[in-house]
Amino acid sequence: MSTPGGMSIAGGLRTAVLAALVAGLLAAPAWACTGPWLNGVTLAQGSEEPDRFADQQSEQDRHDREQEARDREQEKRDRAQEKKDREQERLDRMQELYDDGREALDEDKYQTAEKRFSELAELNGPQTDAALYWKAYAENRQGKSDTSLATIAELKKRFLQSKWRKDAEALEIEIRTHSGHPVNPEAQSDQDLKILALQGVMNNDPVRGVQLAEKQLNGPASPKEKSKILFIVAQNGSKESQELLAKIAQGQSNSELQRKAVEYLGMFGGNHASNMLTTIYTGSSDQAVKRAVIQSYMISGNREQLFKLAKREKDESLKRDAIRNLGLVGGLDELQQLYQSEPSTDVRREILQGFFLAGDSTKMVQAAEGEKDPELRRAAIRNLGLMGKSDALQSIYAKETDRGLKEEVLNAYFISGNSKGLVAIAKSEKDAGLKKRAVEKLSMMNSKEGNEYLMELLNK
Repeated sequence: MSTPGGMSIAGGLRTAVLAALVAGLLAAPAWACTGPWLNGVTLAQGSEEPDRFADQQSEQDRHDREQEARDREQEKRDRAQEKKDREQERLDRMQELYDDGREALDEDKYQTAEKRFSELAELNGPQTDAALYWKAYAENRQGKSDTSLATIAELKKRFLQSKWRKDAEALEIEIRTHSGHPVNPEAQSDQDLKILALQGVMNNDPVRGVQLAEKQLNGPASPKEKSKILFIVAQNGSKESQELLAKIAQGQSNSELQRKAVEYLGMFGGNHASNMLTTIYTGSSDQAVKRAVIQSYMISGNREQLFKLAKREKDESLKRDAIRNLGLVGGLDELQQLYQSEPSTDVRREILQGFFLAGDSTKMVQAAEGEKDPELRRAAIRNLGLMGKSDALQSIYAKETDRGLKEEVLNAYFISGNSKGLVAIAKSEKDAGLKKRAVEKLSMMNSKEGNEYLMELLNK
């Protein structure tokens, strides 16, 4: 349909719309008539810039959310590790008290020993029965007969199956026999003479010597004296002395002497000792004794038995102990077999620690670059930092696309004190967040290269 002037209605509408747009532009402020509007860009085209900004903002928000999720996960891992660390600190403190108390006994400082073992008993840990026995022993050496008997009674009441009961009962008999006659701490030379006499008898008549040694080991002698007696037994090498050592190692005495006997078996080595240690490990439910066996395997360099334990042990704590000691004896082939077959991430992380203890950086680089599990890659990167492998870390950082793993490389540089590597990353890194992390670490290192770069930043 056309108008009287020959123009169609549709064409007239378009003309009207254009006229309205032009009028609006003429009436608009000066700033609105600049830029794309004067170049004929449509309204839809003019909205591209805000859309692009919105996309960028959305991408940044997504990245921030992902980083927050990673941070939360890391915090969760940190809390779990802190809990483990606190428990380990508690165990270390108990072991420190025990060692200090034993040292005080060896030096005849009975008051100090009593204090240390009292503190240990109050912590109510796995060594409480031993602490009560040595506390009673120290009390008796100070002439506190009644107090010592009370401590022995507490031990016997609380720990019905304790291996320290036998020692405690022997001490109780001695106290009641000599009641009212405190032991003189100065009379140590007599015991030294007895030790020398025992050594002479052991050399000339092992059967008689072993009988005398066993009697003293089952009596109320001091820990230093018992340790000397056990060493004499271990040194003798006779059939009778080996049998006594085996009896003690298999648990026919208190756990302290048992661990000492296990240690001597590891030091003297041989197939007979190895088989005996295997029997002890299998038959014991005491983790401390099992760990002593693992330690003895390490001392004797017995990779075969450590490998078997690392494969078969169900208790993850003992399994890890075997793996670490396998690394200490250089069992790289065995560790490689374990790593390939082990499904547990935690255990595989421990195997990486075994490689670390063995000084094998090649396996660390392989795990850091090719391991699918990000936790294992982080562990490998940390170990590379501890091993000072800067070139490997530089290569990993350059290839890596995962932001979290890049941050782990920065941590590894920090751990190893490699400020030069951190400066290089801070100068070349385009990601503002990673650059900031590198600068943060440099600010805590107080290094020449780091401080010079920080001054450069301040002077810009």
